[in-house]
Amino acid sequence: MASAELFERGMTTRRSVLGDSHVDRATARITALDDDFQTFITEGAWGSVWSRPGLSKRERSMLTIALLAALGHDEEVAMHVRATANTGCSPDDIKEALLHVAVYAGVPAANRAFKIAKEELAKREGSK
Repeated sequence: MASAELFERGMTTRRSVLGDSHVDRATARITALDDDFQTFITEGAWGSVWSRPGLSKRERSMLTIALLAALGHDEEVAMHVRATANTGCSPDDIKEALLHVAVYAGVPAANRAFKIAKEELAKREGSK
């Protein structure tokens, strides 16, 4: 697949998961320093992995949240919890993913991620 096609597929998937406003803000902040990096994640993460047919966006959301929580990437956990509004991943799905984090990556990692998820979900409820 040509790089332009991969990039376009990645942007389509990225927008469907994270939302247009998030992607528009992110792309508006691209500089010469991170231009290649942004292309890399758009093509690699979003155009290749997130666009594969093997898992649903809901399942990918759960995996992503669990992995990010296990690795302690709090800002990314928050972003992907917000993205669950677009992926069909429910609060119960998030809870189940984070319970796995507690068992396999440790209670402190899950505890921190539960705190983040509660904050993000409360913001979403407050905006309705």
